[in-house]
Amino acid sequence: MKEIALLGPTASGKSALAVEIARRVGANILSLDSLAIYKETDIVSAKPTPEERGGIRHFGIDVLEIDDYFSAATFFDLYHEAKKASMAEGKHLIIVGGTGFYLKSLMEGLSPKVTPSSETLQRIAQQMRDLPEAYALIRHHDSTYADKISPNDRYRIQKWLEIFYESGMDATTFFAQNRRAPVIPEIPVFEIAVDRDLLRKRIAQRTEAMIADGLVEEVFALERKYGRKPNPMKAIGIHETLMYLDGKLGLDALAEAITTHTAQLAKRQETFNTSQFSQRIKLLKDDLTNYISKEFN
Repeated sequence: MKEIALLGPTASGKSALAVEIARRVGANILSLDSLAIYKETDIVSAKPTPEERGGIRHFGIDVLEIDDYFSAATFFDLYHEAKKASMAEGKHLIIVGGTGFYLKSLMEGLSPKVTPSSETLQRIAQQMRDLPEAYALIRHHDSTYADKISPNDRYRIQKWLEIFYESGMDATTFFAQNRRAPVIPEIPVFEIAVDRDLLRKRIAQRTEAMIADGLVEEVFALERKYGRKPNPMKAIGIHETLMYLDGKLGLDALAEAITTHTAQLAKRQETFNTSQFSQRIKLLKDDLTNYISKEFN
């Protein structure tokens, strides 16, 4: 049994490519998608339909209810399930994801979560008012971490401060000392290369198709059943559609908002993959198909 990981920004065609390769080499597929993992998100997550899955067994799709607990560790259990089944069936395994963070977690393990006290949160809130100063503090104590983030990355700056004040260690030291054992120590990683202008067009076309296929009705049904509190209800596609249902966006503005936010997500995904998977092989779809197929020979 062989395993590979296939990355690519949203709308890059990675799901279809994974199915094509799985047919050629006899493989199952594990989807690392934070929205397709939920039931009743068929349209908004752009999850492959049963027909598009082409008879290939998929793991990680339609697993949870919207209000079920979910974390990156959920994919650890899904991976073990997919690997066990693939070995029993005499098949290979293709891991497919748009968000490389989940793959990175499988490859490196997760560090325990730091839960800041209310006093720490108040202290950090004060510091976050002056973002350049907060970033300078990180640069002074933890240049390794500072080099990996943008000076304007509020989320990661805050997370560093939480670790620093609660553990007394800089984030780099904390992660090094508390890292759990990796689930997949080594795996070949591939990424689809897509021209950015072409990707934007694909995203726009997919968004229009989602709306035509009943996106608004799907999100309306999700809100009626689960309300707006569950985290998935804040996902791209759902958030904007709720604004449309609130009368804050027209239909054209809805399509534009989803397209813009999805394109921004795609850019972040590509940036993450570039910074975190330096040994990955990145090729255009046709070249990648042939290259990966040879990997299983």
